[in-house]
Amino acid sequence: MATVLAAPMGATLCADHGAEVVKLELPDGSDALRGLQPVKDGNALWWKIANRGKRGITLDVRQPEGRALLLKMLPHFDVLVENFRTGTMDRWGLDIETLNRANPRLIVLRLTGFGQTGPYKSRPGFARIFEAMSGFTNLTGEEGGSPLHSNFPVGDAVAGLFCAFSIASEIARLRGNPEAAGVEVDLAATEALFRLLDPLPVEHEQLGQVRNPAGNCASYTAPSNMYRSADGIYFSLVASSNAIFARLCAVVGRPEWSSDARFATNPARVANLRELDDALGTWFHGHEYALIADRLEAAGIPFSKVYTIADIEEDAHYQARNAIIRLPDPDYGSLPAPCIVPRIVGREMPTPRTGPAVGEHNAQVYAEFGIDAQELARLRAEGVV
Repeated sequence: MATVLAAPMGATLCADHGAEVVKLELPDGSDALRGLQPVKDGNALWWKIANRGKRGITLDVRQPEGRALLLKMLPHFDVLVENFRTGTMDRWGLDIETLNRANPRLIVLRLTGFGQTGPYKSRPGFARIFEAMSGFTNLTGEEGGSPLHSNFPVGDAVAGLFCAFSIASEIARLRGNPEAAGVEVDLAATEALFRLLDPLPVEHEQLGQVRNPAGNCASYTAPSNMYRSADGIYFSLVASSNAIFARLCAVVGRPEWSSDARFATNPARVANLRELDDALGTWFHGHEYALIADRLEAAGIPFSKVYTIADIEEDAHYQARNAIIRLPDPDYGSLPAPCIVPRIVGREMPTPRTGPAVGEHNAQVYAEFGIDAQELARLRAEGVV
């Protein structure tokens, strides 16, 4: 019973690997993800992909009858995922004690912007807010310029990964101990992003450094930057180890750099980053990408053209691994989406169908709990489902 992207993505990742997931919505279908672009023919395409592999029901748990129906269903589920503002479920009469009485082994995962405690616990949260507050956004952008957000809600995606990881961890704990009680998981999206930024606190305390935007350079290793070829192709290159750097020096016709005191070690290259990058950038800008790519590939240097989705679709490696799969869809026959990650060797990964329409599986799911068509019609007329 979560909206938009972060928590639903976590549940979707579980569905990809075989979990039976029921997506609960309000009867009016007001989830904001149904209105976010891309939308075609009135159909929310992002919704279809983001909620793939789930059955969908509607239920207004704010009504007494809706709350009672949810509690009736909970003993048949291992996990409840919600992302309402802290305290909202309590106000609806669905506090943790009530949920635990319904199912003592229930895992209740609460994904919010800032967690269940602390002075910001009731603040609304969106991906760009998580990204800005976690320190993540401060690492992007040009040196001396404005920090930059990505044109994708990275904060939601990272929180979704932690959501799936938390569910898997707790399921493993319960499976290992039949007597273990359920648990309440307090997942703050801001903390999820901050957790990725391991070196920030220690370099600040021990070295007095505050890491800031550095454009496409990396302030911790060199060379590692974005370069442009003579024919206007942007590509990313990393040659941070001494061995790889030596091979890069040979490619650009400057083998003496590998023994130059300014560039012989990674700390030295970082200290002389601007000089090194200017020289590399000049060489790359003087050659077409096809030649550059051939030489870098032959030398075993990590690099990649900056791909668009069109490049991904045309790439031989993506094609060989079927990295884009087709999800069965009632409106369009099928829709393309990223493959299931990770792959389990020796196991056929079933292809999920696209996300459900509003209340698409009401009859099917509620029938499993003894609610017949007549009763379902009454609940629908009263706005409970």
